[in-house]
Amino acid sequence: MGARARLAFDEVLLAGLAGDGGLYVPEHVPKLPEDTRLGAGELSYAELAARIMAPYVGGAVDDDDLAELVADAYAAFDHPDVCPLVALDDDHWLLELFHGPTFAFKDVALQVVARLFDHELERRDDRATIVAATSGDTGSAAMEAVAGRDRLDIVVLHPAGRTSEIQRRQMTTLDASNVHAVAVDGTFDDCQDLVKAMFGDEPFRTESRLAAVNSINWARVAAQIVYYVWAARLLSDERPVTFCVPTGNFGNVLAGHYARRMGLPIGRLLIASNTNDILSRLVETGELAAHGVTPTLSPSMDIQISSNLERLLFELFDGDGAATAALLGRFRAEGRAGLSAEQHRRIRAEFAGDRLDDPETLDVMGRVHAGSQMLIDPHTAVGVGVAQRCRRPQELVVSLATAHPAKFPEAVARATGRTPEPPPALAAVADRPERCTSLPNRVDAVKDFVRSVRRD
Repeated sequence: MGARARLAFDEVLLAGLAGDGGLYVPEHVPKLPEDTRLGAGELSYAELAARIMAPYVGGAVDDDDLAELVADAYAAFDHPDVCPLVALDDDHWLLELFHGPTFAFKDVALQVVARLFDHELERRDDRATIVAATSGDTGSAAMEAVAGRDRLDIVVLHPAGRTSEIQRRQMTTLDASNVHAVAVDGTFDDCQDLVKAMFGDEPFRTESRLAAVNSINWARVAAQIVYYVWAARLLSDERPVTFCVPTGNFGNVLAGHYARRMGLPIGRLLIASNTNDILSRLVETGELAAHGVTPTLSPSMDIQISSNLERLLFELFDGDGAATAALLGRFRAEGRAGLSAEQHRRIRAEFAGDRLDDPETLDVMGRVHAGSQMLIDPHTAVGVGVAQRCRRPQELVVSLATAHPAKFPEAVARATGRTPEPPPALAAVADRPERCTSLPNRVDAVKDFVRSVRRD
């Protein structure tokens, strides 16, 4: 952003983070292709994904090759619709995004991104080392997508003791020599800062051939745009759709923002926060104010520094990278920074939001189960609860269901009295040996570890 370097899609894919520490954004946001618009005929999820991503890929991958790798990515999902819609009540739907290999929404993008990496690295006869931070689900989804790939190594940092047991085990029990789970003595924000510090060290970045799969990588966001369009097409309703998105790092809801910019008729984007409610407070007050990270029943949202917010701020500053960097610098230095009145008006024109604490989250899970016998995980419950609180009369709402309830069995049992039955692949992680490295919250320690596991 700041230096305004122009790169092709394949270069952005492998770079992940810009050399000046900023995030890449598309120079031009394309309109939805005509054959993906509402009422334009039937397409499978994979066909829709290939068409929507093609303008962003911009010829870096041949259209036929893109269609083939996308189809291969979604062949591993356990539902023919990939992301099915389920009715919750009148005009309120759940978009189930957890039918991939690790049963969380991160699979939808990362299964594609890993194949894009493979395609490009093979074309270049090169290899890369992915370094990522996770608050819970990104890590396992990225490691699963990369496991066994000859041209990729991956090191995933997670905050020690702050993921669910199943989330941790999904990372630590993978039997592949190229995947490495690291428990950091700190928060997710600390893990994310370590990743950014490594990417900001140009000699180390070059030496290690660093790549990123967090939602700082634009390819992740591009792949997530697809399910917003998919949901609207399935509904086939003339009304604009309002989406409610449980979010911590802002990548998921940002994809909805780009879907809207591409022409999808979206009413509002509802930001659903847990106790770590910096994003919903930003929409309400126009101020970024960090309050410290509080562990919750929805750990993937236990975040205070949301990387992808930078992309939205860049738009609010009308493409002024220096002004964006200055605001984020004030926020990091002082723990708070404010938008102008006009910027606040613009953000409120598109976004709304609210927060649920843990007791409220459990209450929503219990009420959903009592009304429909449906089990939902805590992150999804935060979204459903905020949607119920914020929805307007006659508003058509889709809440994003971001994880399988069996990934959080203790919370589901507390709320409903029922322990969800895990899919066989998820149940299997309980019996496998764990492999994890514990490191202090120091960038030199993490760099040394990356050097020690990298395959040249």
